[in-house]
Amino acid sequence: MIDGLIAGRLMGDASRRVDKAGHTYTVARVLARNKADEEFIVNVIAFDAATGAALLALADGDALSIAGSLTPKVWTDKQGNHRPSLDLIAVQVMTAYDVGRKSAVAELPDIQDIP
Repeated sequence: MIDGLIAGRLMGDASRRVDKAGHTYTVARVLARNKADEEFIVNVIAFDAATGAALLALADGDALSIAGSLTPKVWTDKQGNHRPSLDLIAVQVMTAYDVGRKSAVAELPDIQDIP
């Protein structure tokens, strides 16, 4: 597997599922583009509860970045064209909301500086 960071937009809403053993996980699809503006579908799965919750909080079309283990794949469309895709086991999700929240926390005064 390859460690990767993917930026793109959520395709549809993420969904939570339960496996045969009763463990929950979250799946989502992300549309990413490369430098040549070619589209890639990234199939995302998250086993961690916090990572899954971050995906579930997003809506169709929301921008996000996801870090995790990548597996490249190829699929064939209805016209017989071979297209690349990626499977990603997500370990962290970052959105514009997270960046704003972390910036606000960084700007808080240190507790020692408060009179």
